[in-house]
Amino acid sequence: MATSRGAKKAAEKKKILVIVESPAKAKTIEKYLGSKYTVKASMGHLIDLPKSRIAIDTEHDFEPEYITVRGRAKLLKELQGDAKKAERVLLASDNDREGEAIAHHLRNAISAKYADVPVSRISFNEITPTAIKDAVAHPTSIDEAKVNAQKARRVLDRLVGYNLSPLLWKKVKNGLSAGRVQSVALRLICDREKEVESFIPEEYWTLDADFRKGRSNFTAQLVSWRGEKAELRDEKAVTDIIGKISAAPCTVVDIKETEKTVKPKPPFTTSKLQQTAANRLGYTSKKTMQIAQQLYEGVNIGNVRVGLISYMRTDSVRISPTALEEVRAWLGEHHPEELPPAAVEYAVEKKAQDAHEAIRPTYVAYTPESVKEHLTRDQHRLYSIIWERFVSSQMKSAKSRTVSVDIAAGEAVFRISGSRLVEKGFYKVIKTLSSKEERESPLPELKPGEAIEVLRFHPEQHFTQGPARYTDASIVKVLEEKGIGRPSTYAPIISVLLERFYVNRSNKQLVPTVLGRLICDMLVEYFPNVVDAGFTAGMETRLDEVEENRILWSDMIRSFWGPFKQRVDEVSKTLDSFKGSMDERTDHVCNECGKPMVKKLGRFGYFLACTGFPECRNTRSIPLAKCPVPDCGGEIVARRTKGRGKEFYGCTRYPECDFISHYKPLPMDCPKCGRFLVEKYDKKHGSHKACINPACDYLHSAEEEAEHDGED
Repeated sequence: MATSRGAKKAAEKKKILVIVESPAKAKTIEKYLGSKYTVKASMGHLIDLPKSRIAIDTEHDFEPEYITVRGRAKLLKELQGDAKKAERVLLASDNDREGEAIAHHLRNAISAKYADVPVSRISFNEITPTAIKDAVAHPTSIDEAKVNAQKARRVLDRLVGYNLSPLLWKKVKNGLSAGRVQSVALRLICDREKEVESFIPEEYWTLDADFRKGRSNFTAQLVSWRGEKAELRDEKAVTDIIGKISAAPCTVVDIKETEKTVKPKPPFTTSKLQQTAANRLGYTSKKTMQIAQQLYEGVNIGNVRVGLISYMRTDSVRISPTALEEVRAWLGEHHPEELPPAAVEYAVEKKAQDAHEAIRPTYVAYTPESVKEHLTRDQHRLYSIIWERFVSSQMKSAKSRTVSVDIAAGEAVFRISGSRLVEKGFYKVIKTLSSKEERESPLPELKPGEAIEVLRFHPEQHFTQGPARYTDASIVKVLEEKGIGRPSTYAPIISVLLERFYVNRSNKQLVPTVLGRLICDMLVEYFPNVVDAGFTAGMETRLDEVEENRILWSDMIRSFWGPFKQRVDEVSKTLDSFKGSMDERTDHVCNECGKPMVKKLGRFGYFLACTGFPECRNTRSIPLAKCPVPDCGGEIVARRTKGRGKEFYGCTRYPECDFISHYKPLPMDCPKCGRFLVEKYDKKHGSHKACINPACDYLHSAEEEAEHDGED
């Protein structure tokens, strides 16, 4: 009898074990569930493919060989022990393919040791008390189709990476690697770089004029000359026009008013959040997702721990009915005049999986201002744009009125436009996301036929801008448009390219390295399918079909593997090794042993190495150009500053010659003076080419020449 009572008492003390992915999430959820629950973190994947071998049985339905991740055995054993003592186990990893796979492996590991412990799956879109308690009250089973989709992606990437990488080691250089999706992104970046390099800027001019009416001064731009669009190719064309109109009377000849309705944008998807955070806040995709993860998993707002946003990996703009009710109630209280009669609905794109609703605040009442003191600056800025975008999406449209005034001066017509909001609409909640439409630029009161005074003319030289290099925002946009990758992979794609030194980040632009371009060229020539955007997007669609239970994952892999393996075998046999062939002989002599030096490709690009290796290990930077200082005879090489290691370019004869440039020499000489060209960057003009010689006017703006004249 006593034993029976003891067993009953022990059973009553058993808790429900909840396993999540991260400690931060565990901390938040444990506060919501109370003392009957124990919440532990798996810290991501505990079971995965080994790193040391391919571990895919290509002869037997591509079955993967999973092992406990190195260094994670102790944690897995602890979780199994916790499961043994628990009444039941609830697996609460993220509600996506990776999260489902983590739950799948954990269930198998627990059930293999303690088959009598009930294991269920719970999922949620936000970490709030209501969402968590609702998930716990309605446990489900593992979604095997979602697990199979993750398995298919993992196997596919392993087969590509572990077959192409050894080929690169054998034919090109040890330590290289190639990935399935990353290689397509690399090709996009390399193709854009070729366009940037081949672009030659063309000169053109604009002409502004300052006018005065009464006490009001304003500036208008020349739009037409002698009845045609003004196209000013050079300075002479501008000065000719100024000479002909400088004494002409100026009259208002036309005034047009237009009204425009500005609709609010839908709430954020993952890709749109990354693009907006990059453009507005200057965040990399990786930083955006790290901060979003913190906001999702929970932060302390006073004595309460709150998950501030819904799940941040989504391709849908759908909003739950509960969230719509909440935001409409908030608007009804704070901005009733901007509340539309019915909720605003946004169409979900056809290619979207729509597994999760859009990214939104979990509680609209937590305005950015009310939580500011509890968040870091980065957290507050990201939360602000998420809150503003969601709340504004359910408000009335704004209306703006634009006034355009044409002023005739002889045969020239100048135009000025000004706009103002006549109905603010959704802009009433926009602060961090404020845009051009909201910034008013009022004009003085003008009437047709009215004479006004011209004060001065402002001719300005410009150069046409070539295609822009990709940034985090623009590469994510094009990957999404082409159907490459999914919300969870955009940031990792960029990170992998940077970590492998295939791409560098310069002025927030993604620039391929010499190594990246070499790898890309080889893959394009010998494995065009692997780096083809259409082919890769098709594979993404097939992975979605696996998740929808429309095709078997092994059949999907089989259709890819046959042709791919055949191509790998062909290239392995027929492709001549590049090893050593890229070591170019040079006229440079080792300054330590006197032997010739060769040009080699290293992890960070080309460098000079002594042929006396391994006895002599001397290396030097590659000369990029001849020093532009007259009679110097030195060469320009890349150098790095002490401390932060910022790159600059200086003469090899330093300290005798102290020439330095912060602009990298380009492999082309100036056609006017023969010195080298550089690529410059500034916020006004972006990236543009110019001659290093300030006394040469080739591709130099008038203002640069003026600065140089001032220095003299």
